[in-house]
Amino acid sequence: MDAPKPSTPSPAGRVALVTGGAGGIGRAIAEALAAAGARVAIVDRNGPGAEAVAAEIGGIAVAADLVAPGAAAGAVAAVRERIGDPLIVINGAGYQHVSPIASFDETIWRDMLELMLTVPFLLTKAAWPGMAAAGWGRIVNLSSIHGLIASPDKSAYTAAKTGLVGLTRATALEGGPLGITANALCPAFVRTPLVMGQIGDLARTRGIPEDEVVEQVMLGPTAVKRLIEPAEVAALVVFLCGDAAASISGAALPIDGGWTAR
Repeated sequence: MDAPKPSTPSPAGRVALVTGGAGGIGRAIAEALAAAGARVAIVDRNGPGAEAVAAEIGGIAVAADLVAPGAAAGAVAAVRERIGDPLIVINGAGYQHVSPIASFDETIWRDMLELMLTVPFLLTKAAWPGMAAAGWGRIVNLSSIHGLIASPDKSAYTAAKTGLVGLTRATALEGGPLGITANALCPAFVRTPLVMGQIGDLARTRGIPEDEVVEQVMLGPTAVKRLIEPAEVAALVVFLCGDAAASISGAALPIDGGWTAR
């Protein structure tokens, strides 16, 4: 394939679908893509939250419970009908549950794998024809440090995020000849409500006081002793969605303060 020709800087003018965009990292990504000129569709089960963010950034909102049958394909179809084919897909929806395997709820296990592994596959599948027809596409999957290493009491999250790295690599191999790239981001602990909401559970399962969780558990293995900011993750997403990143595909990129350097 020939090298990309200079054109309107991407993601400017492209339609970007962001799941989980009503808050946390997803919101930061939606804001950053909109600032870079993308037309952003926020897909989130929190409809009012998605509408509020969309109003702030000049995008659109699609309320959807993506684990419901047909919801992922329906969300892509809704975006296509309203603002065009999503040529950028950011799979960011997810949540955490901290529990030992012996007491881990099977329903939560299945729901977590559905939302954080199956749904990204279904969204990719639904957006694929539009990307292939355009000869250009960008897929960024929000994996985690737990897509590269494991932690106790996070079996479902680790399994889903590790599987998401595998899905990313397979997607990159199929997408390369079509001009579609796929990459996974693997951040350590980011300063979001999802992360801060884990402190109580981590204190309980590790047997330490809550005020020691950030220092011991979240920052203990890192070289950079601070939580990651959502805007840092968003900035890398914008770069990966640009033409300068056309040769970066199939990567699992750590944003981990040096955690995996050990």
